[in-house]
Amino acid sequence: MILPYLIGALLIGIALIVNRSKVVNYALMGAFLVLQWGITIYACFHYQETDLDYFTFDSLGLILLITLSIIAVPAVIHSWLYIERHDETPQSRGVYFAAIVGLIMAIGAGYLSNHIAVTWIFTEVTTLCASALIYHHRNKLALEGTWKYVFICAISITFIFIGILFLSLSLGKAASDDLSFKYLIAHSDKLNPFWLQLAFLFIFTGFTAKLGLVPMFTAGVDAKDKAPGPAAALLSSVLMNLGFVGIFRIYVVVANTPLHHWANLVIGIAAFLSVFVATVYMIKVKNIKRMFAYSSIEHMGLVMLGIAMGGIGYYAAILHIVLHALVKSSLFFQYNQIYRVFQSKSIYSVGNYFKYNPTGAIVLLFCFISATAMPPSGLFVSEFLIFRSMFEAHQLLLLIAILLLLTMIIWAFGKNIFKMLFIPPVGIDEREIPTINPWESTSQIVLLLGSVYLGLNPPLAFVHLIKESLMFLPQ
Repeated sequence: MILPYLIGALLIGIALIVNRSKVVNYALMGAFLVLQWGITIYACFHYQETDLDYFTFDSLGLILLITLSIIAVPAVIHSWLYIERHDETPQSRGVYFAAIVGLIMAIGAGYLSNHIAVTWIFTEVTTLCASALIYHHRNKLALEGTWKYVFICAISITFIFIGILFLSLSLGKAASDDLSFKYLIAHSDKLNPFWLQLAFLFIFTGFTAKLGLVPMFTAGVDAKDKAPGPAAALLSSVLMNLGFVGIFRIYVVVANTPLHHWANLVIGIAAFLSVFVATVYMIKVKNIKRMFAYSSIEHMGLVMLGIAMGGIGYYAAILHIVLHALVKSSLFFQYNQIYRVFQSKSIYSVGNYFKYNPTGAIVLLFCFISATAMPPSGLFVSEFLIFRSMFEAHQLLLLIAILLLLTMIIWAFGKNIFKMLFIPPVGIDEREIPTINPWESTSQIVLLLGSVYLGLNPPLAFVHLIKESLMFLPQ
């Protein structure tokens, strides 16, 4: 089924670029959503099966594939709304939709990949598709953001490739060149520690560009700022999850070797620095989209702290990336409405949102509550479990430092959000403010309710899949 999915997505992408009819383009996007849900349902019914030798419908891939398919639906809907309200040429419309299709396809294939080289290939495909989305506005700022993203991602991809080379050298005693994750885990005792250590450092550093973690977090911030809102929603949620998959799968291999403690130290340092950097920028940022982007860096730092701490932190990390994807995509979908009202992404130009768009304002308020992990947010549960993992690992100083940083983030985030909601903006002509249809907030409400449900009352099947994802990790 993987091959028809990849070929189908490729053909739809080509048809979107070649075709000039708006109606046909929308029909092709509908067909892609059917294809996307087709592979998702197929994966559910063929759990743990391998396809084309390089793809396995395992538990982690299945969880994230379902998350991707759920978010893909509102992403396409809001892309349609975005295209309809802008003066798009047939060519720019076709390229935009083709890039959306390619991005979603590459992310889904990357989730299901059971081979580090295949994951690397589809990660590079996401860079190409994301670049087309970042440059969609075709202006100077978009060009600057695109080149910065391409440059940093090119470096990160090179790092991953070098890491793969080192990983192949570590297989010397295994007498094989099989780089599938299953083989690497099964023969982890035969891997050369020196080459494996180098491989992990390079692969981890490379995937931080997609995950949004120190040291290569800057590319993602500019990308989310310059890309259209619906595309930024994908970049800040499901694409970041692909970065997590790349790191997590190689981490599982290293965790079964004497390098486990060392890998935790590397991840823990990068995670703490990410939360620290996010705090510094959140305090001073006045760009709405960049504020959302730095919030994502904070959350990915917490996710990797859960991995570094181990124990219940493993479970919390996977739960957190799923819930974060639902919440953060909601924020970026809502951003489109904010921009329509105020025609600005500066905090200084936005205010009194409750007056101009009551439904959207309620969504924005609950997005803030969810993103800052305040009850009844589902992220409250996953963050609490991450804090618990720090306590059980006897990292009390780290726990206190993280709590202080998160307190500053909540203050900075809340100050800006409440200004947007309640304080009247300066110099706005209320006669030019458009009326926002409340139904446009429906997708965000559904995603937010889904995050609350999965956090507070997760289905047994969902919990089972998370636990299955952790079966090869030392407990």
